Amino acid sequence: MEKLTAAHRTLPFNTWVRVTNLTNGKTVEVRIIDRGPFIDGRIIDLSHAAAQAIDLIGPGIAQVRLDIISAPPQPPSTPTLFAIQIGAFVDRGHADRVCNAMEEQFGTARVIFRQGPPSVWRVLVGAVSSLDDANVLADHVRTQTGEALVVRLE
Repeated sequence: MEKLTAAHRTLPFNTWVRVTNLTNGKTVEVRIIDRGPFIDGRIIDLSHAAAQAIDLIGPGIAQVRLDIISAPPQPPSTPTLFAIQIGAFVDRGHADRVCNAMEEQFGTARVIFRQGPPSVWRVLVGAVSSLDDANVLADHVRTQTGEALVVRLE
């Protein structure tokens, strides 16, 4: 929370990003260390220290611009995969029930545990190798379920 870090749904971990608050022009450089935010329409979730650096503590949200400063090298044998997150649940049983319904509807679904405060069970559908294909799949899933966020699998 007190380091200059952030969460992003698709950027590789350890990517450095410059975040500019478009309201006041202030910038901060952060390292991507987590997945999120899982609220539609939001593109990055800043740590407390990073939010404080660009005056986001009061308003909580703002229009921002992201500029990638550097990305970690991608090993050639490791393909990038994207999935569609349907939901995140504190109760494993609820996640399993949603997963089973998604598996019946879309053919493939899985539950993945995410440690943190709070720890949650994420329900993911599909696994595709391009962001464009993931966005197409998300649109399809969204028409069936109403909820769908593209996430990078790592």
